[in-house]
Amino acid sequence: MTSLPVIQSSFADYFRIMVQEKVHELVEPLSSEQIWRRPFPYANSIGNLILHLTGNLNYYIGTQIAGTDYVRHRDLEFSDGGKPKDELLKAFDDAIRITAATAEKQSDQDWSAPYSADREPESKNRFTIFLRCAGHAYHHVGQIIYLQKELLRKS
Repeated sequence: MTSLPVIQSSFADYFRIMVQEKVHELVEPLSSEQIWRRPFPYANSIGNLILHLTGNLNYYIGTQIAGTDYVRHRDLEFSDGGKPKDELLKAFDDAIRITAATAEKQSDQDWSAPYSADREPESKNRFTIFLRCAGHAYHHVGQIIYLQKELLRKS
């Protein structure tokens, strides 16, 4: 059986390395203007995807588990735009920090504690919501990879 410290650190490291570091790596060569550009009519911008990840983690982990006072405005995550890159990334980094710190604080009992939230009927416990948030985040990292390649190709 995997030990509690391994579970705690694995989730924290996943969000810091596979999500946060990868997003920073991908947006580094892009301007603030580029991150808000939609290279395909059917796609979100990188900026909107980062807003979405920030809102997702702040709500599902921050509000629902860590007890922050974050109030999510999900529709704005896909319609807001133009925020400077450094400001966007600071909010994203704060969400990752809260998520990783919350993972590191979970006890055996916490992982199996009941969980419920808006738009999340299938996550019955905290372990499941961390797993779902990790998968959701990397799904959008994959989209950001393709959007960044297209934006750099058109530069």
